[in-house]
Amino acid sequence: MTTLSRPRRGKVIAGVCAGLARRFGLPPFLVRLAFVLSLFLPGPQVIIYVALWLIMPQDR
Repeated sequence: MTTLSRPRRGKVIAGVCAGLARRFGLPPFLVRLAFVLSLFLPGPQVIIYVALWLIMPQDR
């Protein structure tokens, strides 16, 4: 596993889903799909995404 960081390449909006996918060894498409599907459920998904965007460092 790699460290949790947002990639400079291969990102769609902020790179949060791509960074999580790389960290846990999953395809980025599956993580993005899970996030989009989770938007139909009640909860703080968007707030968590923005928080991760601010907290996760970008690759060097």
